[in-house]
Amino acid sequence: MPNTSVNQYLREHIRTVPDWPAPGVQFRDITPLLQDAKVFRVLIDAFVHRYMDPERRPDVVAGLDARGFILGAVVAYELGVGFVPIRKKGKLPFTTVEETYELEYGSATVELHTDAVKPGQRVLLIDDLIATGGTMMAGKKLLEKLGAVVMEGAVIVDLPELGGSDKLRSGGLTLFTLVDFAGH
Repeated sequence: MPNTSVNQYLREHIRTVPDWPAPGVQFRDITPLLQDAKVFRVLIDAFVHRYMDPERRPDVVAGLDARGFILGAVVAYELGVGFVPIRKKGKLPFTTVEETYELEYGSATVELHTDAVKPGQRVLLIDDLIATGGTMMAGKKLLEKLGAVVMEGAVIVDLPELGGSDKLRSGGLTLFTLVDFAGH
């Protein structure tokens, strides 16, 4: 990786799939980041090194369904903290709290077990990408319903033109992003 930043290195390994899932959309596919052991380690280390600092260290990592599970579980393991999944409605077997959020056409609901976090715990909320910000904001609200403090939202990719990162920041969530892509 000589003469290149971690951010640029990761950007070079994100595949753009034109016109998926709809015409005009430039889909940012993170699976190439996961397929190569070296690239995956650079990605995970970029998060882990940030949150090893005692001032930024979470008590628990929460991952958003489904790619946030991949990142969040590994980051939690490396930090030596627990991991909690925020799932799509109907996937968790125990008592849950839920949060519904708006999509471009309709709405979606995510859930969290009621015993997933304790009041006052510092939580790192992690996902692969921010588009409109709805899923991450719903995750933040769920964690806060249980009394947790969402210290930061972390993602690989931000699509700033879709407005999600601005919406999240104005909703009180500090963000850490590794790669920004202009356009959709």
